[in-house]
Amino acid sequence: MKGLILSGGFGTRLRPLTYTGAKQLIPIANKPIIYYGIEALTRVGVSEIGIVVGDTRQEVQDVVGNGERWNARIDYIPQEAPLGLAHAIKISKDFIGEEPFVMYLGDNILKDNLNYLVDQFKKNQPNALILLTEVNNPQEFGVAVVDEKGHVKKLVEKPKKPPSNLALVGIYLFDKEIFTAIENIKPSWRNELEITDAIQWLLDNNYQVESQTVVGWWKDTGKPEDIIDANLLVLEDVESDNQGKVMDSTINGRVKIGKGALVEKSIIRGPAIIGENAKIIRAYVGPFSSIGNSVTIENSEVECSVIMDGATIRNLEKRIDRSILGKNVVINQIDESPRTHKFVLGDQSYVEIIK
Repeated sequence: MKGLILSGGFGTRLRPLTYTGAKQLIPIANKPIIYYGIEALTRVGVSEIGIVVGDTRQEVQDVVGNGERWNARIDYIPQEAPLGLAHAIKISKDFIGEEPFVMYLGDNILKDNLNYLVDQFKKNQPNALILLTEVNNPQEFGVAVVDEKGHVKKLVEKPKKPPSNLALVGIYLFDKEIFTAIENIKPSWRNELEITDAIQWLLDNNYQVESQTVVGWWKDTGKPEDIIDANLLVLEDVESDNQGKVMDSTINGRVKIGKGALVEKSIIRGPAIIGENAKIIRAYVGPFSSIGNSVTIENSEVECSVIMDGATIRNLEKRIDRSILGKNVVINQIDESPRTHKFVLGDQSYVEIIK
């Protein structure tokens, strides 16, 4: 079985963060989102992985590499434009060949491993196996209608009147018949080859499509608030590990501190992660915070936020909460501040807070 990870798209809902980088490389608990997908695939024995890439190909390739760190082989498959999930499969045919494969959207995170999905696929040998989860807003997703045995009867893409609350999660297992389906569908009104249309074609032509529901939690990190929520969920499992230097400070709960980091005259409350060579000086870092490599936080307070590599936060009177700061962002208060602060800042930003 091979793996296919989708890492194209423009990430418009995450702007300005994605003006300067791929959304799949935004860190969750100091690890690029796409790493979670790669790890999920390699844990179930998938060692040949294709990554479909767009305009950010070089950046993704620089960060992910050839797969050696996961004992896998990674190939990169260029997509000229984000023309739909089914289009991404279509252009990957040479890589996949006739083998079954797992398709994993590169901006998704699933808590539990894929063993139960792969086991079901191998046992029942359907043509497609889709992963579903109950949602409160099914009109925003592809929605499935299933029978009591989990067999899929119908798929509807973002219905105005949803026939169920079971939304498609961005993880699919297919055999070679999906290529036949894609050859027989047409682009949607968005000019994209929709994966829901391809799976519906399989259903209409008496192919076997099964479903399974999410065990644990799943997160699509398509919006800033999703990044914060995913970071919170992942940090629930962080383990204490101090490889830095802690001086005159208080560490409560599970906190992971990277090599070369300095925590001085500060309070850190976990779960939290502090990156390599970070400096936390006379500061407070609260629960569910991910502080990247070479970040400086001085005379300031941060909680439940994602602070990316190289950022600097100094002299803030009010706490930063549920915020995302891009790489090398600088926030420096030079006088009195407003009552609260909330930021979503792209890479290389500079902010001065003035009275």
